[in-house]
Amino acid sequence: MMKQCNKIYLRYSVCILALLLSVSSSGYVAGMNPHVIPQSSGLMLATFEVDATPPIGYQMAYNPVIKTWDMGLRAKGIVLSGAGQPIVLVAFDWIGISNESQDEFKRALASAAGTIPQRVAVHCLHQHDAPRGDIKNDFVLAVLHRLEMAVAKSLEQPQPVTHIGLGTAKVDQVASNRRILGQDGKVRATRWTASPDPAIRAEPEGLIDPMLSEVSFWNGDKPVAVLSFYATHPQSYYQTGIPNPDFPGIARFYRQLAVPDALHIHFTGAGGNVGAGKYNDGSHEMRGILAERVAGGMKRAWENSKRIPLSASSVSWNIEPVVLIPDSLKNAGARSSSFFQRYKEGKKIDIQCLSLGNARILFMPGELCVEYQIAAKAMRPDLFVTMAAYGDVGPGYIPTAKAFMEGGYEPGASRITPEAESVLMSAMKKLLNAKP
Repeated sequence: MMKQCNKIYLRYSVCILALLLSVSSSGYVAGMNPHVIPQSSGLMLATFEVDATPPIGYQMAYNPVIKTWDMGLRAKGIVLSGAGQPIVLVAFDWIGISNESQDEFKRALASAAGTIPQRVAVHCLHQHDAPRGDIKNDFVLAVLHRLEMAVAKSLEQPQPVTHIGLGTAKVDQVASNRRILGQDGKVRATRWTASPDPAIRAEPEGLIDPMLSEVSFWNGDKPVAVLSFYATHPQSYYQTGIPNPDFPGIARFYRQLAVPDALHIHFTGAGGNVGAGKYNDGSHEMRGILAERVAGGMKRAWENSKRIPLSASSVSWNIEPVVLIPDSLKNAGARSSSFFQRYKEGKKIDIQCLSLGNARILFMPGELCVEYQIAAKAMRPDLFVTMAAYGDVGPGYIPTAKAFMEGGYEPGASRITPEAESVLMSAMKKLLNAKP
């Protein structure tokens, strides 16, 4: 297996060298402004997916795999071509991919799609009975290799894109805020994703974004791909030793059956401080119930969608590199982490934004808290704004500055400082106001 991995790394190195020879000193293709995409005639979309389920005995984030489930883990994505260099979006049924592993995934997928890493967005749904995407692991590297081949294969049969569909719908009785404040304004209790305590479940729903958003791509009257976005932790119960996509993955499967011509891809929004705890007592029956509620929201968003013609001139991809300062005062382990080392090396995290006509999709890092998603929508109420979080999860939880004063689990587990709020809010505003 190590010989195979060495061959894969060698091939990646050759591809990366080829990219570097055509890239300017700023890290982008020479002669091309990464914030401005040249117009091109015609848009094409290719879809791809691979099985991302670990084998029996594999150590997942919390437990080793003891057996497999009927519905395994998937990695699903699209390649959008025809508006400058191709844009690659992919969502994994994994707990997270971070730091140098994010770099490697983006480099490999960019090579397969004929683009640059800055135009690749790699996200996870954050299910807990799932692997961590560590590129040093043989299984993860093998999945990346299969994914790379799937991307290249998908480009042999792309479909034209003539329209996009934009729709939203409210999802009832799934999401609730995890942070329960006392009269002193401090967190007095945390409502986890499963809450057997009826008193905790009886607390108010709290701040959430109840809306599920869908962006669909069409070739005339035929749907090609559907992207859905919803902000909540995706756990009903876990630590079972059985890799599974939990209730968002089941909901996605229901919609895949309902609309079989289009590949359905789901992204978790800014759900760092949001979970199903108010409506989930942890009983195993609740997984199916929560899945049906989310699938119902997906169905309504699909039915509410309005189709709009889409041309290459109305598509753009913008990035805003940011520095999130690590909190090195918490413990010595934080100072030895990959996230901290990358900060010392001056590496930044790209905040990405895909513009599709009057729609904007923000691709964000970390376990982002819901206040960021709500703020982004408020920044441009004239646009259709949605968000995928859980990109590079190196920063861990990203609460607001106020949350650090309130206390609680999320700021306690965060790897960054409160200054992250102003950095990210500024980046989102800049991207949402950028001209296509």
